Amino acid sequence: MPLMGSLYVGSSGLQTSQNALNTTAHNLTNTETTGYVRQQVQQSTKSYMTLSIDVKSVNNKQTGLGVTYSRVKHIRDFFLDKAYRRESGRSMFYQVSSEVMEEVESQLGEMNGEAFQATLTDFWTAIQELAKDPASSVTQGLLVQRAAEFIQKAEAVYDGFCSYQNNLNAQVKDQVDKINSYGKQLTALNQAIRAIEAGGIESANDMRDARDQILDELSKMADIDFGEDMHGDVWVKLEGMDFVKGDSYYEIGLDVDDSTGFYTPFWFQNATYRTLPNGTREYIIEGAEVFNLNKEISSDLNTDIGGLKAILLARGDHRANYTDVADPEKYQKVSQSVLMNIQAEFDQLIHNVATKVNEILAGAAGVKTGYIEVTDANGNTSLKKVNYCLADSNGYMRKDDGSPIQMFGKVSSEGYEKVTLAGPIRDENGNPLLDGNGNQVVPGGTECWVYIEENSADPDADPLGLYTIKNLQVDAELMQKPSMLGFRLEDGSEDKATAEALKDAFLEESYSLNPNVKKKASFVDYYDDLVAQVANSGYAFRSIFVNQENTVESIYSAKEQVAGVSSDEELSNMIKFQNAYNASSRYINVVDQMLEHLLNTLGV
Repeated sequence: MPLMGSLYVGSSGLQTSQNALNTTAHNLTNTETTGYVRQQVQQSTKSYMTLSIDVKSVNNKQTGLGVTYSRVKHIRDFFLDKAYRRESGRSMFYQVSSEVMEEVESQLGEMNGEAFQATLTDFWTAIQELAKDPASSVTQGLLVQRAAEFIQKAEAVYDGFCSYQNNLNAQVKDQVDKINSYGKQLTALNQAIRAIEAGGIESANDMRDARDQILDELSKMADIDFGEDMHGDVWVKLEGMDFVKGDSYYEIGLDVDDSTGFYTPFWFQNATYRTLPNGTREYIIEGAEVFNLNKEISSDLNTDIGGLKAILLARGDHRANYTDVADPEKYQKVSQSVLMNIQAEFDQLIHNVATKVNEILAGAAGVKTGYIEVTDANGNTSLKKVNYCLADSNGYMRKDDGSPIQMFGKVSSEGYEKVTLAGPIRDENGNPLLDGNGNQVVPGGTECWVYIEENSADPDADPLGLYTIKNLQVDAELMQKPSMLGFRLEDGSEDKATAEALKDAFLEESYSLNPNVKKKASFVDYYDDLVAQVANSGYAFRSIFVNQENTVESIYSAKEQVAGVSSDEELSNMIKFQNAYNASSRYINVVDQMLEHLLNTLGV
């Protein structure tokens, strides 16, 4: 090789070693940077200079020009990335579910001394004391007071559930906004990476790290699939639909329920809309929802992935009440929602207590059940179930106006209404009720106290017409005059039978949490079962979450072994590249000295 040409070899060594040192320093600088992937130097020989071509020889006569810094490898493992993102998404699903169960336990107050159990027990104790001395104004006053506390505390617990639903709903918006921002960032990074790498010389590894970090975060929110196309652009499918593709991303919209304010994420591109007179669009999102919440939650089906999905499932789509748990078909729609399930089961307890107490007091007041014919606005007649009693006197267990006493009334409507019947009281087949002599028991024209209860099984029934927690109150007049209960029959004797009936009602094992539970329980045991169900579910979610955390950590450790920066390894590389740099520098000095010697010695 010509002596001058030898300088190329030395300079290439200097340049390559310097670049390698820069890369090593870059790795060391970012040892603690989240999402950073170590960069590995790859060196290769420069192109050879051909001196002569001899077809008879094995090789042509060539001389090398040194070494080149060919590329910086981005050390990642696609399969570990895919496994990490899948399992971290599953871990986040169970983390959210576990946190929701902890909040439900907190709302019930069983762990912090403000337990609803104490309020229920106090009410039960007041009934027991009443059974001992039913005619005492003290025990009657205590019963009414405990009933009011029972409703007040129940409403506070239910409001806590609703408030937490609102909290989760706000998180839905935050999560969707963050997902949309990630989509925008990914498309910007795709464009920047493509621009840098278009020449095929430089690699945008730091930008790729930023892009991969976004994918890691995105995988915790929803189930994603991802890959890289031939241009270096990353594509992302979210819940099976295109989210990021090349230079564009598909924004997720939020539909707001008018009655609850709950958000439902949907795909703009899959929804239809109509333009309102004010110029705004009203979207019809049926079939365009991002998440299918009707699928069974299962690891085998990969339907338990993503924190946002867990939030939506836990929140539910409405404020549940006892009607959601009374009907098996309706219950299937709320059973997967932690909050709706507990709302419905808790409301069912309060509903059963209130209606059972009212039923016993109504029986003492002489209230019976029958049917009357009613005519709607279109002239159609139908049978309506009613509770009724004759308005012939004030009677026993009645108010001053003669209406039956209801311990628990509805906030939205009055109790019994005094009416003159247009027709007779009938049986369920529409036939007038007859006595043994064939006479109508309650003929038309009779003045009665009538109470029409809404049919909870009717899908069109107004929730404000039902005995739900949000529509219950202790009768205001009874609160002022608890002695109206009396518990003395017309002959002056104590009505121990009614007091004992109230006591027996609390001991009667006739209630189950939901259609899937066969065990029957009393009121007190029902609440214990509800708390146990919450505790068991919370324990199950926490156990799965802990196991998932271990899985994620093991995958992350494997990932770090491949992609993580080892300071010891980088320091070793730094010494190696520094020595190579020194060797190249010494090589150039030697060549320089030789040139100088030749020129000084042989020059003229």
